[in-house]
Amino acid sequence: MPDATGLELTAQELREIDRESVLDTEFHRDRAVLVAEPTRIHTILKHLQEKGFTALASLHGVDYYPHEPRLGVLYEMLDMKNVDRISVKARVHTEAPHIASVVELFPSFGKLRLMRQWAGAVDITPDTSPLMGRTPVQNLYINCGWGTGGYKAIPAGGDTMAYTVAHDRPHPLIEAFALDRFGRGALLDEGAAAGVAH
Repeated sequence: MPDATGLELTAQELREIDRESVLDTEFHRDRAVLVAEPTRIHTILKHLQEKGFTALASLHGVDYYPHEPRLGVLYEMLDMKNVDRISVKARVHTEAPHIASVVELFPSFGKLRLMRQWAGAVDITPDTSPLMGRTPVQNLYINCGWGTGGYKAIPAGGDTMAYTVAHDRPHPLIEAFALDRFGRGALLDEGAAAGVAH
């Protein structure tokens, strides 16, 4: 993926084409994101295609932002030749929840048929890692926030929580998953291990 400098250069190229196309950039955990003006999404995606990002690997609609514009559309663009990735994020208001289709940029998408869909709440934390251990309330323990990864992790999670409850202190393997990590700014960088695309 582009480094932080490469991301800013790409944003500058786009602003030279259309001043209002890119609202911001985000570079966090080695993930390059262009924050797009929703009405300019075609301009941005077309430019990225011309730069080699020809594969649209993922297109997600989300409804989890806490304030307006609270709806989001996330595009994951891949450059298969250079093994590179860049994300584009657009946010839209609930009063006008519309964004242009990308079918004309990716004509094969017009042939796709919906096989199934899913919508619902996923218990996921801001750093995509679970909450495990003691709480400020005496004799109240938590083991939640696994998103969609709890099923595969529960054997180790169960053993370490049993230890935590029996000894009233966190098992060494789960100390980092404490509830207070958010207040301490000790978020975990385990997004890839969580196995979720949120």
